[in-house]
Amino acid sequence: MKRFSKKNISIGIAALVVAFIALQFVPSSLSHTNPPVTGEPQWNSPETRATFYKVCADCHSNETVFPWYSSIAPVSWLIESDISKGRKHFNISEWDRQNNNGDKASEEVQRGSMPSGLYLLMHSSANLNSADKKRFVEGLTATFGTSQHKRNEIKFE
Repeated sequence: MKRFSKKNISIGIAALVVAFIALQFVPSSLSHTNPPVTGEPQWNSPETRATFYKVCADCHSNETVFPWYSSIAPVSWLIESDISKGRKHFNISEWDRQNNNGDKASEEVQRGSMPSGLYLLMHSSANLNSADKKRFVEGLTATFGTSQHKRNEIKFE
């Protein structure tokens, strides 16, 4: 088994530091300004709206709160991708546009596919206990419906 010398380890660490610094010069298209809000859904309750803003709005609205690390590559690229995809798929700040997939929101939260695990890791306030999650899914269903139109058949694990 080959042993690494202190010199080789030092060179490796220095190369990683230089690469990390160089990444900061790769431009990101993520602007830390939000587009205007042009519409909003008719929420079933203020609680559903407040929970949505706490759990989902950073990626699914034009009211993103950018964390301090959103300017540091390569994390900034991941955040940029998540916001871009999230807004394209479902954006409550542009509710007046067509093809806004709100009807899938309750199902995604119920299945646990939204918010993503990485988002939950970085935003502990987005973690909902089972009772809060149940109320939130019910509120999303009342606000948006479901893509399968089975409002009364939502099951909780």
